[in-house]
Amino acid sequence: MGDFNLALVIVAIIVCVLVFIFNLYLLVNYQHPDDANQAYFPKFVVVLGLSIAAISILMLPADVANRQACRHAIYNGACNLTLPMKDLWLAIYIVDAILVFFVIPFAMFYYEGDQDKSLWKRAKSALLWVIVTCVVCALLLGILYGLLGKVDFTVRHLSSTTLAFPSSWEFSSGQQCIGTGARQCSAYAASASSETTWTMRTTFPEYVVALATIVGSVLFTIFGGVGIACLPLGLIFSFVRRPKAVITRSQYIKEATELAKKARELKKAADSLHQEERSGSKGRKWRKNVKSVEKEVLLLEEDVKALEEMYPQGEKAEATWAMTVLGYLAKLILGVLGLIVSVAWIAHIVIYLLIDPPLSAFLNEIFIKLDDIWGNWNTSICGCSLYHIMILI
Repeated sequence: MGDFNLALVIVAIIVCVLVFIFNLYLLVNYQHPDDANQAYFPKFVVVLGLSIAAISILMLPADVANRQACRHAIYNGACNLTLPMKDLWLAIYIVDAILVFFVIPFAMFYYEGDQDKSLWKRAKSALLWVIVTCVVCALLLGILYGLLGKVDFTVRHLSSTTLAFPSSWEFSSGQQCIGTGARQCSAYAASASSETTWTMRTTFPEYVVALATIVGSVLFTIFGGVGIACLPLGLIFSFVRRPKAVITRSQYIKEATELAKKARELKKAADSLHQEERSGSKGRKWRKNVKSVEKEVLLLEEDVKALEEMYPQGEKAEATWAMTVLGYLAKLILGVLGLIVSVAWIAHIVIYLLIDPPLSAFLNEIFIKLDDIWGNWNTSICGCSLYHIMILI
């Protein structure tokens, strides 16, 4: 038991460190070149937010593994669990709510602020917006907690007469309770009218967790429903539309000239919008033009990246092209695997959740049977499947 507890704590620490390092790598690898060596606070918020999101997904397999510490106990209270999962669940969800409603909005307002303003003015403007957000969220939470911060339990009221303590215990399939009648237990013989509703007020942290879960479920239904098909199919189509061969130098010069011309036009449009911003004319038409320019810039960056892939340069041009080909092959493999997992999740939702009674436990049975192969297969595969769902969003 002690070895299991120690191993679980070590694995939990290592996984948290690996998640943080992986998200840090994602930030460094995919950040915009103009953001290098600046905007450290928004970057820290991005890494922290991604880490909390990943850890919240991995908490479920960790909770399952934590229960293994008491697999030989008659009941859970007969042993001490390795990790205080209830406290950890509350901490993760509360930190998640603070990030979503307070920290991330502050970082967004600060990052998107006017670059010509001083650091203090940008922070002051972002802080004012966050204070307004805090007031609105506090009012909503307070009002909803006062009106709806209760939970209902369906219970059955039972009563029984007292009997003399028997001198011997004689139980069988026909006589399962103390008494002369067959199956005349109080709970068994209770009428349907004995059911009632027991209402109690939840604690505020649990209420915040429940509210965050409801909001997250709605958002997950929207974005997850789109991503469950778009992500794997996007990876597969990326392989289908990959560059088939390296272009010639003349073709590269021609394409680069066209892109440079388009870049100059976008720079002229951006300078014009910047002048309008300084003059204070930031109306609906200005915001529409900003979004249009931002969209064109993103498309231009994608065209530049595609051109660089089709014509690798430098001393290691051949190695760069080989890595490009391997990268698209990896996208194909990940896309096919992701499509299989997505189809499995859709089938599980239909078979186990939408049909009443369920036709089969499906993925639940698969995860349980994996334990017979190797004790950690269940936790590992379940964690990967849940992490796949998070990536879909």
